[in-house]
Amino acid sequence: MRRISTLFAALLLLAATLPGVAHAAALSSRTQLFYYPWYGGSSTGYRHWVQGGHTPPDDIGANLYPVLGPYDSGDFSGAVEQHMRWIEQSGAGVIVYSWWGQGSYEDGLAAGVLEAAARHGIRVAWHLEPYSGRTAASTVSDVNYILGRYGSSPAFYREGGRGAFYVFESLRIADWTPLDQVRSSAIVLAQTTDTSKVAHFGGMYTYDAIAGATAPGWREAGAYCEANGLVWAPSVGPGYNDDRAVPGNTTPTLSRENGATYDREWQNALSAGADWVSVTSFNEWHEGSIIEPARSSPPSSAYDTFAGAYGTSGPASETAYLDRTRYWAAQLATPAAAYAS
Repeated sequence: MRRISTLFAALLLLAATLPGVAHAAALSSRTQLFYYPWYGGSSTGYRHWVQGGHTPPDDIGANLYPVLGPYDSGDFSGAVEQHMRWIEQSGAGVIVYSWWGQGSYEDGLAAGVLEAAARHGIRVAWHLEPYSGRTAASTVSDVNYILGRYGSSPAFYREGGRGAFYVFESLRIADWTPLDQVRSSAIVLAQTTDTSKVAHFGGMYTYDAIAGATAPGWREAGAYCEANGLVWAPSVGPGYNDDRAVPGNTTPTLSRENGATYDREWQNALSAGADWVSVTSFNEWHEGSIIEPARSSPPSSAYDTFAGAYGTSGPASETAYLDRTRYWAAQLATPAAAYAS
């Protein structure tokens, strides 16, 4: 894979060091944010915000509280438009859209999100989720469906002419031979670092924000991808806390450490030779892995805040992880570490 231009890297570095100008510089397609369009406002019964038995609007299934409150993912001119402005601020050029099958709630919102993304120069890749009955063959059908239905959008992300598709929990299916049918039109990534499980795939990613703190097997996965012409897209996150969304869950909490966790995971990704870095997440509020701004003064003390992140406090802390993502997106694009096909 070829190194990107020094000029492009310089533009991103400039954006990282001058607050407020990230939107004016080229966004990095190599930094990709997992994006969740599954939320609903009051007219939907606060879809997804009620997870864990909570009662919005002040009581939601998350340990942090959005600046926008419990928003509706179909509010394209409001919440989604603001999301795209924030994503511009982060320097990330691609969102990875959580998609739950043909005709799903999320499928119904995809066109509106693509339109909003296009207005901001943001591109859209696809996170193929494990809906009931998913198979390798249905995944091929899904890839072709997405290419046919959304491929003409100016926001549709392509790398070397091919769309990008991440397959969540790919290890649930043993034989992925059908993927050979879409090799020329799609880069399909498996969620694993086990190099014996990626036959027929075009790359690998990890998703798990907790694992990113120690990066088990990342260097080996990166070396394998480099040697075999695959995309290596390890996933980094700022922290993890799902206590309010999943009461009694034994999944460990990963402290943000005022930003140190996020920095450590980015360093792990760069040292493992990442081609792309996938960020878990822009807005998976249930798991507390978000970089979307969280309110500095939430409705109650039940919620955490970003206070202290990178030395910030009050309203300035709300966007701290967007700004830090811009910094790391620039580091990823430097000639010493960056590759592009």
